[in-house]
Amino acid sequence: MKDCIRVDHRKVLTATALCCLATWASAAQEFEFNTDVLDLNDRQNLDLGVFASANFIMPGEYTLMVHLNRDTLTEFPVVFITPDDNPKNSLPCLSPALVNELGLKEQTIKNLTWWRDGACLELSSIPGMQARGDLSTSGLYLSIPQDQLEYTAPNWDPPSRWDDGITGALFDYNFNAQTTDRKGSRNDNLNGNGTVGFNQGAWRFRGDWQSQMQRSAGQASQQQFAWSRFYALRAIPSLRSSLIVGEGYLDSDLFGSFRYTGANLSSNDNMLPPNLRGYAPEVTGVARTNARVVISQQGRVLYNTQVPPGPFRIQDLNDAVSGQLDVRVEEQDGSVQDFTMDTASIPYLTRPGSVRYKLTGGKPSDWEHQMDGPIFTTGEFSWGVSNGWSLYGGALGAKDYGSLAVGAGRDLLAFGALSVDVTQSRATVPASNSALMGKSYRISYSKRFDEYDSQVTFAGYRFSEENYMSMNEFIEARHGDRPLNRSKNMYTTTLSKQFRDAGLSLYFNYNHQTYWDSRASDRFSLSMSRYFDVGRLKNLSLSLTAYQNKSNGASDDGAYLSVSIPWGGTGSISLNTSVNNGDSTHTLSYYDSLDERNQYMLSAGKTSSGETASGFFSHQGDQAQVVVSGSYQEGEYTTASLSVEGGATITGRGAALHRSSVMGGTRLLVDTQGVADVPVRGNGAVTHTNRFGKAVITDVNSYYRNQASIDLDTLPDDVEATQSVIQGTLTEGAIGYRSFDVIAGAKGMVTILMADRDAPPFGATAKNSRGQDTGIVGEEGSTYLSGMQPGETMTLNWGGNDHCRFTLPDKVASLKSQLELLCQPLGDTSNGAT
Repeated sequence: MKDCIRVDHRKVLTATALCCLATWASAAQEFEFNTDVLDLNDRQNLDLGVFASANFIMPGEYTLMVHLNRDTLTEFPVVFITPDDNPKNSLPCLSPALVNELGLKEQTIKNLTWWRDGACLELSSIPGMQARGDLSTSGLYLSIPQDQLEYTAPNWDPPSRWDDGITGALFDYNFNAQTTDRKGSRNDNLNGNGTVGFNQGAWRFRGDWQSQMQRSAGQASQQQFAWSRFYALRAIPSLRSSLIVGEGYLDSDLFGSFRYTGANLSSNDNMLPPNLRGYAPEVTGVARTNARVVISQQGRVLYNTQVPPGPFRIQDLNDAVSGQLDVRVEEQDGSVQDFTMDTASIPYLTRPGSVRYKLTGGKPSDWEHQMDGPIFTTGEFSWGVSNGWSLYGGALGAKDYGSLAVGAGRDLLAFGALSVDVTQSRATVPASNSALMGKSYRISYSKRFDEYDSQVTFAGYRFSEENYMSMNEFIEARHGDRPLNRSKNMYTTTLSKQFRDAGLSLYFNYNHQTYWDSRASDRFSLSMSRYFDVGRLKNLSLSLTAYQNKSNGASDDGAYLSVSIPWGGTGSISLNTSVNNGDSTHTLSYYDSLDERNQYMLSAGKTSSGETASGFFSHQGDQAQVVVSGSYQEGEYTTASLSVEGGATITGRGAALHRSSVMGGTRLLVDTQGVADVPVRGNGAVTHTNRFGKAVITDVNSYYRNQASIDLDTLPDDVEATQSVIQGTLTEGAIGYRSFDVIAGAKGMVTILMADRDAPPFGATAKNSRGQDTGIVGEEGSTYLSGMQPGETMTLNWGGNDHCRFTLPDKVASLKSQLELLCQPLGDTSNGAT
């Protein structure tokens, strides 16, 4: 039972009346108070001047949240000034730094005028602009006609509002450990990958690493550690482009992908409004047991995660990924699924009058960071000729190699979008006596059928002549070997369809590839899911996934059928049947969430070789994401796995450990001013500040207006947030910084008296050491004070100035009677608590 404080309710009502007076004043142009309505013994000792005029703010500097029209921007220090010709009015001084955040058009910026020697914006220089400060909401409200502003969209800001973040270092990691006992023979495996980085201004310096250690019974341990890539990148907002210097993989929609060392300047679709951004690849498959999914490209790990048994769909790959991806599904029973997939590109379409481009130069390099080929340069572009047509093309040149491409894209309106292109290559390699010349033809199609609730995400066909050679194949051929798996025909398509009346969803993916010098490969997957009711059982779901992988004459066929039944508040029971190459497995699984952070699944079943059991547990911690899983199959194996994914961010404003999934990605450091264990919600998840009042929100969308907020429902009782929502638009890889206005400490009714034991002016404000308002003085000094920390010194302010200070006792939370505090004149260091 918490201790209660006896409160004089007459004094509380008087303080409430004061708040009402402040509200009335803000609604009127000018207000003259009738103090007879206040039940006061000393009506002459009042400080109500700050409420006398509508929106009057005492001269001085205030940190306010800036609101522009319907958008909330960021906190900014704003100085309020009283003009000499109108002392009853106060005006906000909009500094050049603040004006730069407003997103004004170039022509508007040229017409701006300033006063106070260029320190303050003349509001009348922007036609129709209005500005109003409101200390009750700690806000500065600006109204500017839309024709004076750059283009904006929901959750997207123009470049003038982008934030490069603060200087800092980061270390992101993903470690996976697994031990397997197979009929008495034990095998241990530890692997990891991650990114080390440093941010300075607009530059991001990164180093990617990956490692593996394997130990088997009777064999020597194998260890490997490698730095897979070193590079630096930065945004060029004026060009809507990104610059990358160092090692990289060619990001080309025309000439494939290969590793190189050099520089790349490319248009960045992420800098465009969300509805104009590009396509991000996704990977689908079926895990037969608890499994690890590794997605890599030319040996570099791009994505590494653990998944439970059943279908999986990975949709958070970076949309800058292009070319062929290698997918490896490592099952806990020891089996492995390997397949490749080509990332699909939607047809080249560009807004009318706009040009998108990619420029790259350097030398091919290998995994050991050694140069492996001649100097090359390449460029490609897409030009929006009109509303319906786009032209695109490019060239790649190097010693003994050249390639030229040209194509056109057409918006077919109701019939979708189509593009057609042809690429000509010429290569001279040691294995041939003359130059090899060949062509490659491609056609691509994309369409969303809204009226049928279906979509062709991508459909394409490509044919390459036998003598056509990509740059990657040319690099291999320079070593004297004819490159293998030279592409001949490729068909690929991705379809989705919703039957909403029947509650049925369909998803289909197909990829067929033939080669000039090796066997064809095929991959298809079909997924169907349906929600339905059976009697009293509601929201049952039925899902079926079938797949087939054919490569090098081998075939991997399988299907997965699942029926899920809701059970309890958050749990579900599922009956699952999987078939793989003739072997079948039947399992009964139970899935449930302990809370927002913890989920688990337990399974038991039977296969043709015996009984099985498995478990899967996932925990979203403040400092890391942890996944633990285990499997058992009678007479075959027992295995256990542990995955830990997280990172550390270190800056001059503070540091914190955190969970992370996008290595080296954009993040936001939030500060609750030293208050620990404050729940902060951002990017769909909740994290808590550490003992220093710091937390990091990771996987933030670049060039997208992101918002973070304090979860008021779970805020500790002794903490209150006077400002609980912040937002910002960060450039790629940035470490953003935002601070919440949080007051922590005990709350209660106190009596504040002056050193001569007279009451302070009615309406005076108490401020803590950080300048935060913690209470308003009522009759006879009676004050409801918040944020009381043991031994803290606070000040009393009236008339716009601090007049005295008082110090709280060493024990404030356990007081059983109303505390009396003496406010000593500034400069007097005596203790004022009684």
